[in-house]
Amino acid sequence: MSRKPAPVLEPSRETPILGEYDVVVLGGGPAGIAAAAAAGRSGRSTILIERYGFLGGAGTAAGLSTFCGLHANVHGEHKRVVHGLSSEITERLERMNGLNPPHLSLAGKITAQAYDISAYKIAADEFLAASGVKILFHAFGVGMSKRSEREIDTLLVETKSGRAAIRGRMFIECSGDGDLAAWAGAPYEIGDGAGNMLYPSTMFRISGVDPVKAGRAWELIPKLMEEAEKQGRRFPRKGALVRPQKNPAEWRANVTQIKNPDGTAVSGIDVEQLSYGEIEGRRQCWDVFEFIKGVTPGFENAYIVEIAPQIGIRETRRIAGQYMVSEADILGCASFPDSIGVNGWPVEAHISGSVLLKFPKIPESRGFNQLPYRMVVPQGIDNLFMAGRCASMTHDGQSSARVSGPCFVMGQAAGTAADLAMRAGVTPAKVDVPALQQRLLADGAYLGMDGERIASGAPKESVPA
Repeated sequence: MSRKPAPVLEPSRETPILGEYDVVVLGGGPAGIAAAAAAGRSGRSTILIERYGFLGGAGTAAGLSTFCGLHANVHGEHKRVVHGLSSEITERLERMNGLNPPHLSLAGKITAQAYDISAYKIAADEFLAASGVKILFHAFGVGMSKRSEREIDTLLVETKSGRAAIRGRMFIECSGDGDLAAWAGAPYEIGDGAGNMLYPSTMFRISGVDPVKAGRAWELIPKLMEEAEKQGRRFPRKGALVRPQKNPAEWRANVTQIKNPDGTAVSGIDVEQLSYGEIEGRRQCWDVFEFIKGVTPGFENAYIVEIAPQIGIRETRRIAGQYMVSEADILGCASFPDSIGVNGWPVEAHISGSVLLKFPKIPESRGFNQLPYRMVVPQGIDNLFMAGRCASMTHDGQSSARVSGPCFVMGQAAGTAADLAMRAGVTPAKVDVPALQQRLLADGAYLGMDGERIASGAPKESVPA
């Protein structure tokens, strides 16, 4: 039996303080963008730490290129229900001609909205600059230090300039993986309790498509794949999503499912599994692309223009908060007195070989659930919020509320609440929730309460994305 080598003992060192801020946000996806902007606009000195050289999280780094969860199926009518800071992002994209009209997705029961990835990167840069936020790119969070048992003092980062510490009064965990919260000792869960996580995917983009010949190929390609499977061809999963982008000659493909050799989902917090998964994801992209090119009209001269820079992780750690949003909350269109916004996306569980969808009753239901403030407040740490896919949700609840719409909602609420907590000198758990709700409403958010406006966002299926 081989023995593990003895660990290396690193010498102790003094880590320089790179800066001191009221609010420190880790992670630049939708949750981090909204959290940092909300805090910065409140007059708080705010810094956002991002591992890559651009913002957007999975929406850019993982090649997602579609906002899911901004809309809901409200009594059979497709309407936009997530507003506030997210509306400013989409308005910027619209001015840049980088936003497609909403399109029907997931069996035509829900609406999503595609965007140009490069435009999103630039819009996010400008949005945070206008909000007074400092961005630190190419900085990877690696640890933390505490000022007391229940308070974080600094976030430790590794950069090309070396290791550094960033001191903050309030911290907002938007890393997706719950890294900072876990380091600080907040309780968390991984997967369904039996070792099963949602399966990740590697996205890729296809260019050189003849849009006239391709027509409604987003409907044809899944049928062709299904017919091929009957003849013995194997694909990573069922439920292929292949759609044209802003330029109709370019299509996005979401057709892979990344498994370990034993069939389990590749873990986004295991470096060896991630390394294997990146290679396996690219292999699957090429395999499926060759099939699509070989059998789909309009794709004869197509080529892969980009495989996403990173594998798209759907689930790792979920931090336990004051309340965990569940599948029952999603399907029952739950209401909460401490609502910070809403989520209209269905349960979208990426299970082995397939995608399992569960919707609220349509058209009987209002089609969305409220999101409670308590889901962004962790247990055990008194100057930390979490927002995004690592927020307080069950495994099944996270299968819905992990997408970009509710992430924008959680981020805006966390950034605003951080300001309120500091003004009142209280912990996140003691924030005046009605005051928070009034601030969110004043900043354009929709909380899902009677008497508030829901803007229409009817999809134009003739212009899919």
